[in-house]
Formats: sequence, C-alpha cells, structure tokens
Amino acid sequence: MPTIIRRPFSNIVETRKEILSSTTWHVHSSIWSPPTDVYETEDNFVTKVEVAGMSEADFAVSVEEQILIIRGQRPDVNERRAYHQMEIRFGKFEIAVSLPGGVDLDKAVAEYKEGFLTILFPKIRAKQIEVE
Repeated sequence: MPTIIRRPFSNIVETRKEILSSTTWHVHSSIWSPPTDVYETEDNFVTKVEVAGMSEADFAVSVEEQILIIRGQRPDVNERRAYHQMEIRFGKFEIAVSLPGGVDLDKAVAEYKEGFLTILFPKIRAKQIEVE
C-alpha cells in the first residue's frame, strides 16, 4: 500500500514553480497527468488514477496544505520502434487535487490494483447527540 505523507506548504509552491518554468513556450514539459476521477461517496472523498504498468513503489503520494499530490514515473521499454500510433504516456507524471475540508487526512488509505491507484479520505462525521 503506498504511504501518504503530509508535507508543509513550501514544497508545493516550489513544485508549482518548477512546472511553470518547464512549460513555457521555449520548453515542452515532460511531466504528464494520467486520467483521474475525483468524487465523493457517502463515507469517503475518493481520488482514482488510471495508470497501468506500475507497482506501488513507483508512486509518491503526499498531502500539502489540503492538496493531494501524486507523483510517479512510468518506465518505458528501451527498444527501437517505429510507431504508427502513440497514445500511451511514459516518464514522470504529477497530479494535484484540492481536498475539501471535513476529511480525515490521518486515516487516508491508498491502494494500487489492476492499473488504478485509489486513495480514500474518510469524511469526518459530526457526533450525534443522544437525547434522553
């Protein structure tokens, strides 16, 4: 199971600066973003990333000031090929998802299974007061 790490806000600011500087019109960024679904269920806030061909150790998952950051690198096979169609991305990727208030960051769980990385953040429920 991938480990989720909480980091201070300064790291995300530096990451954003790196991405912005690498995506100017002079330089084409090599960082890509895999297809990602973000949704809620009754009990959880869920982020699901489609990225096949990896293992749990290939992901770095962190939370920085209510922003979920998922980084990784999908390796490519080093062989000579003549592509007729190329849609599968390889190399470094990064995803940033803003987390809502009311989720328990300390009880988040992540699982990589059948090509999907799924991260669940349990919703914090207000304790119901019993009336006697």
